[in-house]
Amino acid sequence: MKTESVLEKVLTSGELAVTSECGPPRGSDADKVREKAEMLRGYVDAVNVTDNQTAMVRMSSSAACIIIKQMGIDPILQMVTRDRNRLAMQSDILGCYAHGINTMLCLSGDHPHFGDHPMAANVYDLDSIQFIQAVRKMREEGKFQGGSEIDKPPKMFIGAAANPFADPFELRVARLAKKVKAGVDFIQTQCIYNIDKFETWMNGVRERKLHEKVAILAGITPMKTVGMARYMKNRVPGMDVPDEVVKRMGGVSKEKQPEEGVKIAIETIERLKNVEGVRGFHIMAIEWEQKTPEIVERAGLYPRPKF
Repeated sequence: MKTESVLEKVLTSGELAVTSECGPPRGSDADKVREKAEMLRGYVDAVNVTDNQTAMVRMSSSAACIIIKQMGIDPILQMVTRDRNRLAMQSDILGCYAHGINTMLCLSGDHPHFGDHPMAANVYDLDSIQFIQAVRKMREEGKFQGGSEIDKPPKMFIGAAANPFADPFELRVARLAKKVKAGVDFIQTQCIYNIDKFETWMNGVRERKLHEKVAILAGITPMKTVGMARYMKNRVPGMDVPDEVVKRMGGVSKEKQPEEGVKIAIETIERLKNVEGVRGFHIMAIEWEQKTPEIVERAGLYPRPKF
């Protein structure tokens, strides 16, 4: 399988990959997309564009991806199965590929009751694993899910998410194995604060030799404040923030907490560089995109390879 994806080329070269994230605006101002993406230019290999994250209405991922692509930056199209049936998803993939978007992340999406439209109907025509299978069938067999032939199949580099910390923990590796079997090319993980638990998960990944079949990008989110650390520990499902991380964030003055959060992120990257099977990092500086270049530089991940 060969796609035109820059991310695939970086991973194939053996370099550690770096991706980041751009949340589209809650409005139609294209300049807000451009401002966020411009901060990341040259510091990451590709930029994820979220799809109505936390079930809140935003500019569509596909439209924001096109804006970013026109800037000469490589976007990663995120698509959730929550909002579309299989006709709409396959149609959107064709449309995005026609605009040169060749890398995507297949997700199920947050339930609408988490967002600002709790009355919205769920679709979930496919789950995330079936979605991966559908995109792979489009790429490898040149066929729609219904079996018809595709005129110029989309050669998407296919990604998915993994949460090494969700309960029940003992099923997390098996869940990844299903996505690998479905045909995923790369994985971006939930943000990592409990490094010991992540390394335990990676031990299980290596035991099943999954790291030889899929590129795993470790999720990194710098925390701005001790309040953010407490919120993520106590209120965000599937998040694992150890007490010592909260204590460390609270152990410095309010003015120094953002720098402490950046230090923790950099230390995490440095440690995970040595974990067999970690092929790169997905840096999610949520509404703090301006910190991503600094983290990339200080963690020794700059300059990025050119393709």
